[in-house]
Amino acid sequence: MTSAFSMAPLFRHSVGFDRFNDLFESALRQDSATSYPPYNVEKHGDDQYRIVVAAAGFQEEDLELQVEKGVLTVSGGKRDKTAESVTYLHQGIAQRAFKLSFRLADHIEVKNAALVNGLLNIDLLRLVPEEAKAKRIPIGAQSVLSH
Repeated sequence: MTSAFSMAPLFRHSVGFDRFNDLFESALRQDSATSYPPYNVEKHGDDQYRIVVAAAGFQEEDLELQVEKGVLTVSGGKRDKTAESVTYLHQGIAQRAFKLSFRLADHIEVKNAALVNGLLNIDLLRLVPEEAKAKRIPIGAQSVLSH
């Protein structure tokens, strides 16, 4: 069951936030099935972030990161084991394929990714270009548009 609601009241006094509607809609579509593998989203400073994905049992070659149109996709899948003939008496470490997607805000870039002790650490950094930073607008007596 999906609960739909109008975002129109939020956009009455805002300009350029068109992507927010897409963000909320995609959040509503996702359900508890996307909880594997578990992950954390951490803030380490004003412009530094880290996504930590629990990737127990995966190796670097089993994981793939991709950024396209402002969406970071993390996917993993186990390679076929041909050399091992193991019979599991109990298999509690899930090694099933997964795909996680994270929508990145403007000017967020992936700086580094490393697999350490079964945790995939993805470091992100906000790099705001000079032209996108806030600037003070002087108020003068004459308008540019007046003739």
